[in-house]
Amino acid sequence: MKIDRLDVYYVAMPLIQPWRTAYGSDADIHSILVQAHSGGHSAWSESTPFFAPTYLNEAAGSAFYLVTEVFGPHVVGREYETAKELNDRLAIFKGNSFAKAAIEISWWTLQSAITGKPLHKLLGGKTREVQAGADFGIQDSIDILLERIQGAVDAGFPRIKLKAAPGWDYEMLRAVRGAFPRMTFHIDCNSGYTLDDLPLFKKIDRFELAFIEQPLHWNDVLDHAELARKIATPICLDETLHSLKAAEQAIKVGACMYMNIKPGRIGGLWNSVRVHDMARDAGIPVWVGGMLESAVGAAVCVELATLPNFTYPGDLFPSSRFYTNDLGEPKLELTSKKRFVPFTEGLPAPDPERLKKMTVRKATVKAKGSAQ
Repeated sequence: MKIDRLDVYYVAMPLIQPWRTAYGSDADIHSILVQAHSGGHSAWSESTPFFAPTYLNEAAGSAFYLVTEVFGPHVVGREYETAKELNDRLAIFKGNSFAKAAIEISWWTLQSAITGKPLHKLLGGKTREVQAGADFGIQDSIDILLERIQGAVDAGFPRIKLKAAPGWDYEMLRAVRGAFPRMTFHIDCNSGYTLDDLPLFKKIDRFELAFIEQPLHWNDVLDHAELARKIATPICLDETLHSLKAAEQAIKVGACMYMNIKPGRIGGLWNSVRVHDMARDAGIPVWVGGMLESAVGAAVCVELATLPNFTYPGDLFPSSRFYTNDLGEPKLELTSKKRFVPFTEGLPAPDPERLKKMTVRKATVKAKGSAQ
């Protein structure tokens, strides 16, 4: 496949309500969408690093710059028979996994469009429904949180993820576990703690959580391994797993018992499948994570979650969960069993009018000398 052109969009998508975590609050989700072209075919990707480098050391602005000014010009106009060839072409550039993923994922969706083969089958998955969990950010009060958890329990979600941060941790969990003694919960700390908080994590053991997600520094493996040895609750890594090397080292030193895989954070779908396979071989379950993408990016996560080692319910959400008007069409909808059905006849694409309204910047990357 030859990539002829990339149309790149920086978009800001208003949330129904701000998303609050240990690193702050986001009222809009800033995302990079890429429409890749090859011959008479085109397809879309989405990568969502947020407005500021609060999740990782990337931002939507930096990703847009790299895709349009550095990475894009380096890859367009060339043939790539496999995603690995594209990754190898980008390997001279260090880090910047979200920017790389914006291009790499478009190779996969374009390949799906050209061959007519569903994306999940290209990835090695099966046409099976994938389970979704419920997630709640930091709320204005514990009473509000308990009310929203009750709604998720009544709706039949199999597990619930709770954002945690200093000052919104032990007492919050004590209230939640008291109200819902048998529900499956885990907490996501978004790197908000250090090993100095070991006494707190030992106290949290009493709540029998499924795991604690990313409690320590975003780029750390060794401290997570130490924490894992000293508490009973399993550790799950998220932000730390931003490369294949980081995943290899995490497995080697025993830093986690679960792994969260996000295509944007890990540099695309080729790397996502490799981490899935490494974790499977090490006996570590994985689950798919999201960055509050539109239906364009969230659908890719659904496709990825059809691989066999994705056994814990994922961060997969219907379009109505965060957006009044999702940028993508068709919108994502849950089945009555809180599952998503993979796509067998094409993937969601941006609605043209909504895309125009939400676009902050746009650029086109062509091969040198191209008249397109």
